[in-house]
Amino acid sequence: MTWTVQNLWLIPALPLLAAGVTALLKQRHRTLAASLAIGSMVGAFFLACGAFAQTLGGHGEGHETARQVCNIPWFQLGAGSLKLGWVLDPLTAAMLVMVTFVSTLIFIYSVGYMAHDGNFTRFFTFLSLFAAAMLGLVIANNLLMLFMCWELVGLASYLLIGFWYHKPSAAAAAKKAFITTRVGDVFFFLGLLWLYAETGTLLFYDDGHGCLEQSALMKLAGASIGGGMAVSTAIALLIFCGAVGKSGQVPLHVWLPDAMEGPTPVSALIHAATMVAAGVFLIARVFPLMAGTMVHDNMAGTGGQFVLLFSNHSPALQVVTWIGAITAIFAALVAVAQTDIKRILAYSTVSQLGFMFVGLGTGGPAVGMFHLLTHAFFKALLFLGAGSVIHGCHEEQDIRRMGGLRKLMPVTFATYAIGMLALAGFPLVTSGFWSKDEILHSAWLWEPSKWPFVLATFGALLTAFYMTRQMFYVFFGVSRASERSGGVMESGSNAGSAHHSTTPSLHHSAAPAHESPPVMTLPLGVLAACAILLSLFGTPVFPWFHDYLSGHAAHLRNSIDVGVVATMLLSTAIVGAGLALGWWLYGRKPITDAAAPDALEQLKPDWFAVLRAKFFIDELYEISFIRWNAAFARFCGWLEQTIWTGAVSAVSLVVLGFSWLNRFFDEFVINLGFSGSCRGLAEGGGWLARLQTGRVQSYLRVLGVAFVVLVLFLIWGGGK
Repeated sequence: MTWTVQNLWLIPALPLLAAGVTALLKQRHRTLAASLAIGSMVGAFFLACGAFAQTLGGHGEGHETARQVCNIPWFQLGAGSLKLGWVLDPLTAAMLVMVTFVSTLIFIYSVGYMAHDGNFTRFFTFLSLFAAAMLGLVIANNLLMLFMCWELVGLASYLLIGFWYHKPSAAAAAKKAFITTRVGDVFFFLGLLWLYAETGTLLFYDDGHGCLEQSALMKLAGASIGGGMAVSTAIALLIFCGAVGKSGQVPLHVWLPDAMEGPTPVSALIHAATMVAAGVFLIARVFPLMAGTMVHDNMAGTGGQFVLLFSNHSPALQVVTWIGAITAIFAALVAVAQTDIKRILAYSTVSQLGFMFVGLGTGGPAVGMFHLLTHAFFKALLFLGAGSVIHGCHEEQDIRRMGGLRKLMPVTFATYAIGMLALAGFPLVTSGFWSKDEILHSAWLWEPSKWPFVLATFGALLTAFYMTRQMFYVFFGVSRASERSGGVMESGSNAGSAHHSTTPSLHHSAAPAHESPPVMTLPLGVLAACAILLSLFGTPVFPWFHDYLSGHAAHLRNSIDVGVVATMLLSTAIVGAGLALGWWLYGRKPITDAAAPDALEQLKPDWFAVLRAKFFIDELYEISFIRWNAAFARFCGWLEQTIWTGAVSAVSLVVLGFSWLNRFFDEFVINLGFSGSCRGLAEGGGWLARLQTGRVQSYLRVLGVAFVVLVLFLIWGGGK
């Protein structure tokens, strides 16, 4: 075991230490807080690069040779011990580099974006805790350790989404995110317990005895529950519920758009590098459990034995694929009708996460994870670009009140355009094209059904369309800034700065837009470059990432499959159609009136209203689960006040009555009888005490009297 593997825990420990130190700093120590947070992430990034470099060697014999683990006893549990540990393999290394690199850029960007916020130090404390929890989740070789970090990620997201807690909308969004993700986490925890009960371990890899290794998987796949479902499938689906909640998949997606109430750097961190990526990473980590099925071996002449087969046709992966496909199209449709610049990107994230799950379900970890990595860079770019736009437009977030920013904010426009093209999947030059194209190709080859391919294809068309719509609203046409009416500013600063206020301000609305400072635009440039350069690692000619993730040496392909070429042409046509449709509706004529109805709204007002209302899912939950829960709470309150309180009062009265009866019996029966006896004994003792005075004269006097009486008695008796 190398030094890197033994000390892999340092990667999450550095930002965790920074969070602990900055939590003790006073608010005026802003520079020190930012320096500690950024410095810890830079250090974690270099350690991650060292770990990544170590996984590059020793390839060629499968990824087992590229995996190293370090397991340590946590505490004794009967005759054995419960172990925690960390694992270094290509999946871990790739995620470590991505999370640390993107998080570092977001931390740097935050220095400029939050410069005027009164709680600057507290913000970097929470941000460091968020990054530390995600890094701990990535390195975990134990499902329990992963779950603990998973919950820390949820806690940190709650703190950051509700960072401006004085805003009711932010506080409500934080609670909504925390509670919604807990729904999935309950099922995740049940799956964790069930897995431990079946295998006796929660270690992923443990010299052949881990829960993701052959012996445990064969046992799980061979056992079944009611309905013929394999135990491995049931456990996998329970774990997947946790991923559904954390990664905002239907039907637990409702928290993710509302998470926009937090500061924009938080939105970038959640939607790109940390929280939502955790669900996809979890499924990639437990992929052997998701894909393992027992099949009858009729071809090997083994007399009808069952063998373990890893297949993307397994029931668990079919559920993953369908949930992902439905989410991809659902969120893309909703994004078409939104007007908040961050909410459009939020629904875009939900849709792209659906694409990732389709990739995992149909093509395996390499397909889904490649899109996760490319998406992390261009989605971080888009959110930080949106933050730059909001900052430059004095906290305006409604795209209808923007326009004409292409000349006023040239750096933001250029970098945002690159991110938009990468998200839309612009052919050949953007990384999003290659990762999305591979998902479409895998979905086309998926044997159980072609419908996920159809839904994903339509989702790709909508992605190009709504991003084109956003670009024309924000950066083209004429400025509609003078039509702003003011509103609650996004930041909610307590410092009273010119850029971050909590009160409406017509002055801010009328001020012209301006470019953001270099501390904000520099990360945009780096992310834009990465959104393009990542194209080099996942093309059909040189699929380096796939070879790396499987533990094989990368090499150039001499030819490209005809199906791949056909998918590329189809993907190109889809992107072109989406861009053209967006230009046709929003680009031909400059948008001049912020109050004018949307072009799509004019064509289909009823459909547009449904899309703008997000298919009324929140309202549906409001009148169903939330109302049922409120009714159940009221019933519990009535039960408490009427039944249980009355029952407790009745019991207390009975007990009180018994206590009074006991007191009466004690006072007037026991005490009186005992006290009377005691008084009689005392009086008798008193009389006896008088006879025992200790005076000899008294005794002689008594003897004399007694002698006289005796003599008289004898004389009287003798006379008769």
